[in-house]
Amino acid sequence: MLNLDFTEEQDMLREMVRGVLAQYASNEAVRALEDDPVGYSPELWSQLGELDLLGLLLPARYGGSEMSMLEGVILYEELGRSLAPVPHLVSCVLGAGALVRAGSDEQRDAWLPRLASGDAILTPAWLEPGNSFGPKGVQVRAEADGDGFRISGTKQHVQFASSADRLVVLARTGDAPEAVDLFLVDPNAEGVTLTQKMSISSDTQYRVDLDGVQVTAADRIGGAGTGWATWERVMEEGMILAAALATGGAEYALDITVQYSKDREQFDKPLGAFQALAHYMADAKTAIDGAKILVYEAAWAHSVGKPLARLAPMAKLFACNTYRDTTAMAQQIFGGVGFTLEYEIQLYFRRAKQLQLSWNDTRRCEDLIAAAVLDGEGDDEAA
Repeated sequence: MLNLDFTEEQDMLREMVRGVLAQYASNEAVRALEDDPVGYSPELWSQLGELDLLGLLLPARYGGSEMSMLEGVILYEELGRSLAPVPHLVSCVLGAGALVRAGSDEQRDAWLPRLASGDAILTPAWLEPGNSFGPKGVQVRAEADGDGFRISGTKQHVQFASSADRLVVLARTGDAPEAVDLFLVDPNAEGVTLTQKMSISSDTQYRVDLDGVQVTAADRIGGAGTGWATWERVMEEGMILAAALATGGAEYALDITVQYSKDREQFDKPLGAFQALAHYMADAKTAIDGAKILVYEAAWAHSVGKPLARLAPMAKLFACNTYRDTTAMAQQIFGGVGFTLEYEIQLYFRRAKQLQLSWNDTRRCEDLIAAAVLDGEGDDEAA
């Protein structure tokens, strides 16, 4: 049964993470890293490694803490609350997750301990210009070349690409819709070009052009044609944690909006005293609490081995839509000043929209939920 009471250890984890982020991911630090080509603080990254937070979800044999997804959600709620710009999701969850599920022993031994310590970073190169989030959206080709492959095409929205030791490239190896493989590609290899792109959230994203990049058979993660199946499972975890980022951000955005509505007066009374505005904030609180319960249920289902075909995209869809709607409402209460750089709320508004568009957007989440419902893949069945 789902238990919404956190343990004493989990509460201590939250307090520890919040304290570290207050010190190393202050509002000033977050602003300073906007549009930065590196995009994260080495000092914060080092601290997260020393506290075993980078390897929080990784197997103990590779230096991880092997905690459950519930502890992961606690970490990500705090990352979302502080807007901490770190490559944790791309490296310690998505990149590492692909290796845990499908990597060879050599790949796991070489990379997972370094990911857990923070000595190395992986980032997925997934999306392509004009293409979808589904398997058919992967059109970058990996053509057989002797004992290896040559990869050609363009990827976009590749986060922290300039800091990555390897890109986890999704590339097509056949004509069937899901004939996709995962490859470890050195971003400094011949034929790889990185171009920084600006985004609504001012985070660190790159366009990656691949021009006949040579990789070996040992660089492929998993067997031939299994890459998309691996990526789907990895993305279930990614969607749950992206949803936790959203609920953490939405909750903090509502907190500062409520406080502003108490402090700011109009017509000789606080803004919060106006019934229409109070109702907006009440609706937002209701939606955020609902999103958190959905995220917790998805994390609990993951921790006990239940299927996530429905719950993971439901959590991502609802939490990210709630984040976007909450920050849009907050902007209305703040008024014109809410869009100025001096106020925090614009930071959350911009990141809410970016998160809604990332790691399976609204349409893709709806497609995944519909497929699970119509195909009868109930999340109440044991895995």
